[in-house]
Amino acid sequence: VQKGIRIVRDSAAVWNIHPRDVGIQGSSAGGHLASVISTHSDYEVRPDFTILFYPVISMDEKVTHKYSCRNFLGEEGQKDKELVRRFSTQNAVKRHLTPPALIISANDDRLVPFVTNGLAYYTAMRKAGNECTMHVYPTGDHGFGFGHWFKYHDQLLADLGVWLDNLQTPAPDAIRVACIGNSITDGSGIDMASMHGYPASLQQLLGKEYWVKNFGVSGRTMLNKGDRPYMKEMAWRDALAFQPDVVVIKLGTNDSKPQNWQHGAEFKQDLVQMITELCPELGQLPKNKKKRAKALAEVKTKIFLCTPIPAFKSTWNINDSVIVNGIIPIQQEVAKEYGLQVIDLHTLFGNDVNKMVADGIHPNEKGARRMAEIIADALRKE
Repeated sequence: VQKGIRIVRDSAAVWNIHPRDVGIQGSSAGGHLASVISTHSDYEVRPDFTILFYPVISMDEKVTHKYSCRNFLGEEGQKDKELVRRFSTQNAVKRHLTPPALIISANDDRLVPFVTNGLAYYTAMRKAGNECTMHVYPTGDHGFGFGHWFKYHDQLLADLGVWLDNLQTPAPDAIRVACIGNSITDGSGIDMASMHGYPASLQQLLGKEYWVKNFGVSGRTMLNKGDRPYMKEMAWRDALAFQPDVVVIKLGTNDSKPQNWQHGAEFKQDLVQMITELCPELGQLPKNKKKRAKALAEVKTKIFLCTPIPAFKSTWNINDSVIVNGIIPIQQEVAKEYGLQVIDLHTLFGNDVNKMVADGIHPNEKGARRMAEIIADALRKE
């Protein structure tokens, strides 16, 4: 399946199709396979949308179709609880990273119980704030597919068609913007952050000429010796594979915690590692000032370093003094050395507590919109 997706994308220009409009559809056990591809595959071969007909989702044969479990994992695999958990794909859904899904089933399905399978996947997607739609028809049992005899055949085609028509596909030549960060980028505290977090608002403000993707992961640090390093995450690998034209980095808030800032001496080197992996040209700059300036002017990937927004409270031992006196000066130093632009969110965001959730660390929807406005303005000027 991964090879098939790669072939389609590699041949997209020849076949006159959009390489980021490639979906996967699977039914029953094939639905499980489609969900595995959608949740476990690397970015290059992950589909852009997923259609699941009465899918097997759980690999726990006590709550699903046991022969699908045995065919996929083997009888011995059922004894491996971690293997069962990992490939019960409701457990593998990733916030912002798992593609939009449409789940179709019948209420009277007796072969693959809907509640412990299709509904479990939908629930995981909804909890993650990912785009997901579910249609459960009153009758049809299992395996109705596109059969004309299916009582709701015409409604099924209409529902599927409307969903496909409304998928948001980026323009082929859109400027790719990667938003890298922690829970503030991720949208923690904002329900359906995929629609209302700052990257989503940034997309609305910039319009169709841009393709903004959220690669935020809650609790992560810039520091590789921090308690939860960003550069060890699937989102980091996805951000690199996205091959962005523009990168907005907003990390540092969690680095200010005492257990993390004890490694603060390595913050600069870890930040440099991130920007040079995103843009290898920055890692090959000449030392000569004139040659360096010329090389910087020719760098294609634009990287913006965002200072952390103010920490209104010391929740989770996040320290605004460390942010101001430790982290921001390093960001400014690296920006000057590598010709990057700093977006001073710490100042421009302001001190309005009404833009924050109760913890004093995360912006609410209003605060996320303000962040997006500041960042959009900086991107437009550049």
